[in-house]
Amino acid sequence: MRFQTPLVPARLIRRYKRFLADAVLESTGEEITAHCPNPGAMLGLKGDGTRIWLEGNDDPKRKLKYGWRTAELAGGHFACIDTGLPNKVIKEALLKKQISELSSYETIRPEVAYGTGSRVDFLLAQDGLPDAYVEVKSVTLRRDGNWAEFPDCVTERGAKHLRELTEIARTGARAVMLYLVSRTDCDQLRMAADLDPKYAKAFDIARNGGVEMLCYASTISNTGMSIGKALPIDPAPQSCPRVV
Repeated sequence: MRFQTPLVPARLIRRYKRFLADAVLESTGEEITAHCPNPGAMLGLKGDGTRIWLEGNDDPKRKLKYGWRTAELAGGHFACIDTGLPNKVIKEALLKKQISELSSYETIRPEVAYGTGSRVDFLLAQDGLPDAYVEVKSVTLRRDGNWAEFPDCVTERGAKHLRELTEIARTGARAVMLYLVSRTDCDQLRMAADLDPKYAKAFDIARNGGVEMLCYASTISNTGMSIGKALPIDPAPQSCPRVV
């Protein structure tokens, strides 16, 4: 997935009101306000002075002329902070058969209603195979070593998705939680149980209840973002009884 226009570098002043960020453009020194398409805590990605990359637009209907897309990390790594991009990356990967566990499906439908007032990110169908309900989560938190962690704050909505996928698995369909690590400096994934113990518990129940847990890396640059290799998920905490 390529960005629509070339990204421009800036230095972050502050992120506030969840969806706004003030920054200074490196090329001109102009201070601007950009849209921050991420409602999460963004731990470790919003420090004052962080080098960030913005995508400009000329749409007269948009109040803000820049959107924040990536944050530059140590060692030449990047993190994608735009929570809308991972679904585009996964859709592209599904169409290109780049996710081996799901490569047998030809029909790919986004945003299909299921559960209680929810929409699954992708519903996959293929003759002779059980339907596959696929939820996508973007992972941007890293605190220790090369571990990516999810979530970065309490997410009741995320726990609800796990519960609904567990119910889907009961019916005999495939229920898949796909974590896309949206930063390039991590090699494995675990749940951040200290930040959201209820989500971690729901994860264990879902995994024991037949929900397939997948994790993939991503490649991120100033021109675009794409799926990378499969990554392991910490198998340790499985204290919950298997759901039957």
